[in-house]
Parts: sequence; C-alpha cells; structure tokens
Amino acid sequence: MTTAEQQKGGWLHKKRRWFIVAIIFTAIVFNYVDRQMVSILKPLLKTEFSLDDAGYAVIVNIFTICYAVMYPVSGWLVDKFGAGKVMFYSILLWSVASIGGGLSRTIGQFGIFRGLLGVAEPANFPAQLKTVAIWFSGSVRATANSLCVAGSSIGAIIAPPLIAWLTLTFSWKTAFLVCGATGIAIAVLWKLIYRNPPASVAKDIIDPNDGAGFSWWQLWGTKSLWGILLIRFLSDPVWYFCLFWLPGYLQEGSGLTLAQVGMVGWIPFLVADLGSIGVSAWSDKMVSKGMQPLRARKVMLSTTAVVAPLCMLISYLPGVAGTLAVFSLIAVMALSWLFNVSVVVAEAFPVRNVASVLGIAGGFGALGAVVFNYFVGQMIGSVGAGNIFMLMAFMHPLAVVVLWTMVRREHSFKPVVNKNIQINTV
Repeated sequence: MTTAEQQKGGWLHKKRRWFIVAIIFTAIVFNYVDRQMVSILKPLLKTEFSLDDAGYAVIVNIFTICYAVMYPVSGWLVDKFGAGKVMFYSILLWSVASIGGGLSRTIGQFGIFRGLLGVAEPANFPAQLKTVAIWFSGSVRATANSLCVAGSSIGAIIAPPLIAWLTLTFSWKTAFLVCGATGIAIAVLWKLIYRNPPASVAKDIIDPNDGAGFSWWQLWGTKSLWGILLIRFLSDPVWYFCLFWLPGYLQEGSGLTLAQVGMVGWIPFLVADLGSIGVSAWSDKMVSKGMQPLRARKVMLSTTAVVAPLCMLISYLPGVAGTLAVFSLIAVMALSWLFNVSVVVAEAFPVRNVASVLGIAGGFGALGAVVFNYFVGQMIGSVGAGNIFMLMAFMHPLAVVVLWTMVRREHSFKPVVNKNIQINTV
C-alpha cells in the first residue's frame, strides 16, 4: 500500500468515527424518548388500560427493575461480543418493544413490552463507551464521549413536544409506532456504518501493557472499581434531583405556573449539555498538551465540583432568574460528572473491561439515585428543601476525595490475548 493510500485510508477512518458518534447520539436521543413515553402519556394510558396510580407504578417498576438488572449484564455482553454487534441487536430489540407497546391491546401485553424495553436499553451506554474507548485516543476521548451521551439530555428536552404532537395529531399508539420505526432505521444505519477500528488506529489507542484485561470477578478486587462505584453513588443523585425535582421546585418554591415551567424549565438542561461538552473538550486539550489522560479528567471534574456549595444558596434566592442560574451551574457540574466518570473508566481500566465496569457502575449509580430520591420524598415535606440542598452541596466534594484517593490506572499484568477486541487490517 502506498503512502497516499495509507493517508486516504486514515482520513476515511477518522471520518467514519465521527459518523459513528452521530449515530450513537441519535440512538441515545430516541432511547430517552422511548423511556419517557409512558410518563408523558400517563393520563391516556391509565384511561386506556383502566389503571389506577398503583397499577401505573407497577408498569413503571417493570421497566425499572428489568433495566437495573440488565445494566451489569449488558456491560459483560459488550465486552464479550463487541460493541458493534450488541448495539445493533439492542436497538432492534428496544424498537420492537416500542412497536409492541403501540400494538398492545391488554395491560399484560403492554407490561411485557415495557419489560422488554428495560431489558434492551441498558446496552446502549456500555456499547457507546466501548466504541469511544477503541476508536478515540485520550486527546479527543472526552469530547467524543460527551457528544454521544448529550443525546440523553436532548432526548429529555424533545420528548414532551414530540410525543404530544404525535399523540394529538394521530394517537398515542402512533407515538409508539413512529419511535419504534425510527429505532429500526437507526439500527440499519448502525449496521451499515459501524466497523471495528483498523489496526493502524487501534495500535495507537489500546495499551499493550494492559494485557488480556480482568475477568468479571477479578474486577471486584480492584480498588478503582470500588472508587468508581462510590463516586457514582455520591454524584448521580444530584443529576437525578435536577431531572425529577427541579420542575416541581420551580412551581412550589419559585411560584411558577405549569405553563411557565414549560417555557423556562428546559434552560438548565440545555446549559448543562453545552457546558459539559465544553469542559470535556477542555480536559482533552490538557491531554493534547501532554497531561496524562486520567489526571486530566480528575483535574476537570475537581474544577467543576467547585460550584457544588452554591446548592446551599438555592433556598435563599429571591427570584426565578437566580434559581435558574444556580441550577444551571449545578446541572453543568452534575452532567459533567455523569458524562466523564465514564471516561475515567476508560482511562483507568483495560479497554477489554470498560463496558463491564460501566455496567456495574451504572447499576450502582441508579441505586444511589433511588435511595436519595426516597429520602428526598420523605424529608422534603418535613424538614424543608434547604436541608436537602445543604446535603447536595457536599456530595460532589466527597466524590472528588474518592476520585483522587481510590481511582488509578489498573493493569492486569497478563499476556495479551486479543480475543474480545476485533481489529480490521488495512
């Protein structure tokens, strides 16, 4: 192969990886639209299937339990069979689940398809991280990762108007069918575009000193895994608070009507998306200037955590504008951690293990959010929101301490056995 052919091949591969990022972003957008469908259509579904609030909670819990159980399993599957294959079947499966929900005639059928959605969706994020880890070097990895997972916030923003428009224009069943059909189109596009990285790309990204990686059980013996789990347990709940409690607080604490919340409630989430992408790019710039990648992520995350004490001011802010401004900064911090703790996983563990670690960490972060939200629900009426905000002010600073003391570069020190990373030759 001539030098010109090699240069052309390298350019094509660099172009392909950004197409892959675009497809992942789109898949994550519709991943979030699909999962939010039930909450947006709650009144219609309760009428359609003769549900009370307890029955609705069962439907929600079917999805949630399947999702939580499958998250670690999905990470193992990605490391075992590869991101390309698992992502393809995952998207297909959750698209079928969405279409099945739209075609359901009984609550039993609907519950089965919501459970199937919960089984299929968790693979999206381990597969996404695995793809970023094997296609992007440390100098652009955080930026690529944040662009991928920004789809989660964009999905949360566009889901209400999109689902409302489809339902009001056609029917709630149409909303399920359209989103399912869109998912199938994304899966086909993924199949056409995705390839494993060629050897010329992989040799610059995969560290041969990592060896064959850890077995699933050996991961539990690493200090960094426990550090990542504790970080997710501490930091995830702040983001989930922004998602689940901010709209209500704007109405109850700031006096906005529901219509006014609809007009301005999206602002912190858009700021969070843009801000988290910006700080991720900053950490990549530090890497390109010579800083060790894991250290660059630690510096970036520690810097964003400086805004955490602002949580203590929320109860004392006089106007809506101040509340939105502070929540926007808190959301940037929280989403930056949610995005980039995944990158920390990619920097701390052999590439052959990153999906498994993220799967375990994702389940643990969800557990932290469940526990925190339970106590928020129990406490916010009796002790007031101020005490909740005081607690939130210390959660990310504690996560910073864990990040610097427990998370390090882990090596398995085994001979390289290249079984799970398939490399194309050029």
